[in-house]
Amino acid sequence: MLLLKELPNSKSLEQFLARYPEADIQAILDFAIMLRAASDISDALDKLLAKHALLQGRWWVLVLLLRQHDLTSSPSALAEKTGVTKATMTGFIDSLEREGLVSRLMNTEDRRKFTIRLTAAGQQKLDQVMPDYYSKVSSLMSMLNTDERAVMIQSLQKLSLHLEVMK
Repeated sequence: MLLLKELPNSKSLEQFLARYPEADIQAILDFAIMLRAASDISDALDKLLAKHALLQGRWWVLVLLLRQHDLTSSPSALAEKTGVTKATMTGFIDSLEREGLVSRLMNTEDRRKFTIRLTAAGQQKLDQVMPDYYSKVSSLMSMLNTDERAVMIQSLQKLSLHLEVMK
């Protein structure tokens, strides 16, 4: 994924406005700032997880399995919940299985089907990662007071409900 590291300055915004007079330059700048913040936060999470030899995709698979009462899920359900293709999910599962963090359980009625189970080693890995994750997330989110967080959440939810305007 390409991440925008340099936000537009006033000169470049003026150039855009001269070329595209219908543009709402403040909306464009606000959008770029939001995208930049989201990519920076995602990058920070990547770095946190890398200290534990994980990437976001693999970590999310472990977390999603832990959420299940029986610690299992189908690969297609995991792909759907994470928004990746089945092929990408297969790659995550393969690497997690090689490390012993998940196992494949074959369906006794249909050998083409299987479920993924979080192993004891996978639970142990999460037990190592999650305290660090919770601590860092709490520290970051403490930069906003309760009211600021509520406004941010409401605003982001409102934007998410109207993404069809981007299509």
